[in-house]
Amino acid sequence: MRDTLVINCGSSSLKFALIRSATQETLASGLAEKLFEPEPVLTVKHAGAKETVKLSGQGHSIAMQGILDALNTRGLLSEVANVGHRVVHGGEFFKSATVINEKVLEAIEQCIPLAPLHNPANLLGIQSAMEAFPDLPHVAVFDTAFHQTMPEHAYRYAVPSSLYREHGVRRYGFHGTSHQYVTGRAAELLGKPLADTCLISAHLGNGCSITAVKGGKSVDTSMGMTPLEGLVMGTRSGDIDPNLHQFMAQALNLNVDQVTDLLNKKSGLLGLSERSNDMRELEEARQAGHAGATLAIEVFCYRLARYVAAMAVPLGRIDALIFTGGIGENSRFVRENTLRHLGIFGFELDAERNQSMVGGPSGQITTDRGPVALVVGTNEELMIALQTEKVLS
Repeated sequence: MRDTLVINCGSSSLKFALIRSATQETLASGLAEKLFEPEPVLTVKHAGAKETVKLSGQGHSIAMQGILDALNTRGLLSEVANVGHRVVHGGEFFKSATVINEKVLEAIEQCIPLAPLHNPANLLGIQSAMEAFPDLPHVAVFDTAFHQTMPEHAYRYAVPSSLYREHGVRRYGFHGTSHQYVTGRAAELLGKPLADTCLISAHLGNGCSITAVKGGKSVDTSMGMTPLEGLVMGTRSGDIDPNLHQFMAQALNLNVDQVTDLLNKKSGLLGLSERSNDMRELEEARQAGHAGATLAIEVFCYRLARYVAAMAVPLGRIDALIFTGGIGENSRFVRENTLRHLGIFGFELDAERNQSMVGGPSGQITTDRGPVALVVGTNEELMIALQTEKVLS
């Protein structure tokens, strides 16, 4: 059997999944976290059981060794045939998944200025895995690749063209593997060929983005050159007046890095509510009458609805609106409130269906009398595994 080890490496964590592509079965998965804290840990899920163990030291190489030991102990290590890596930013270098070689590593490194928080960590994960599996093929799957089909009028900013030519300043988009996976599943649920669909995919979690997908191809998306643009997110502001940087620099005596940090890590749901970036906590607080939580959720849903309407422009019609990601799959209230703002399109919520779509199931949450809204569980690890197998075959 051919199994793909999927690696998703963060700055202080390393997530993995072992997937049998032929059956699309996840054999094992887990997360090594707190990699640079005093007691890093590895949690492994396998055969219906979950185990958490302390790692023998700090860093990504130790975490990778812990994953290898966990797979070996469970008799799974010998089944690994290839390794697929999530890479956040591929710039304009990559339009699809790619077998990793020296030139690919150099290109990923060149994209670090476009994703300074993500690409260095992705490279660390690749390096650790290539040391662990030197004889296996490694494939990079890029968050940005799916959006390389956007037309130029959708991805260009109205700034001097020299910034694009010389520095790559343009909109790239992210969450590509998630949007690609759920739109494919949505077409199956609708009983339509993907090539004949016009879909809007809303990936809602701590990071949020929305994408217009026409005939299986991304034609517009909310995130831009970085993941800060677009929707309100857990700690990210989403769209703001660009001149807010100058205003905050002067009013608060902050430098550019400090303003950027504020917009990325202290804004969004957290900043509005002054309580939490977790939608579950905010919904509980809203029920208890917390004004900040109520406002944060309302802004979140309103901005999401505005973007749904905007994404209808490049599509011409909406065959389905898809909710996915941790919030999209589990928050009945966010779905209900967002559809309430979209009355102009005729979405009609089926309360019973909406109530039933929490924690796993995929299906329709609207009545059969109007446009379709779906909940579709995302599976980025499976998408990475499938793309890895496709490239290698």
